[in-house]
Amino acid sequence: MDTISSPDYTTISRHEFAEVRQNNINEQKALFSLRQWMPGEVLADFSAGTISSEPTYLTVQIDDDKHITLQPEFLQYINHSCEPNVFFDTTLMQLVALREIGSNEEFVFFYPSSEWDMTQSFRCHCGSMNCIGEIKGAAHLSRELIPQYRFTDFIKSKQAKRKAKKVA
Repeated sequence: MDTISSPDYTTISRHEFAEVRQNNINEQKALFSLRQWMPGEVLADFSAGTISSEPTYLTVQIDDDKHITLQPEFLQYINHSCEPNVFFDTTLMQLVALREIGSNEEFVFFYPSSEWDMTQSFRCHCGSMNCIGEIKGAAHLSRELIPQYRFTDFIKSKQAKRKAKKVA
């Protein structure tokens, strides 16, 4: 866990409950908590800054052809981890704590929880013992992985449709 005084990060901006910090080595930005959170707590409400039919690396998918940018904008700095501590509930438009989060802990979410088939897959380097490796979207997850994560209602509906097709 990195702290505010860590020489590895520089604070870029401060917000009500979090800070955007930039890694001094790789220049990657991340969002860090300014206080402790308990599982199920709502960290923030969010809205769609823009809605587009095509995804980008900054959007969150809410339907087959609807991808939103997040408002407040600083939420875009929540990076991926295979052991997420937050979840974007795109039905209620709330950012929710999945587990206890400490002050100065980086907020991270599981990208496939809100993306069906990512346009920019990537090799994960989260360092988790349960790291799944290649991050491509929920459509590419094994049946064994699905119960380990919380997914948006949109992704759950896509999973249910796929399961129904396999049964038929």
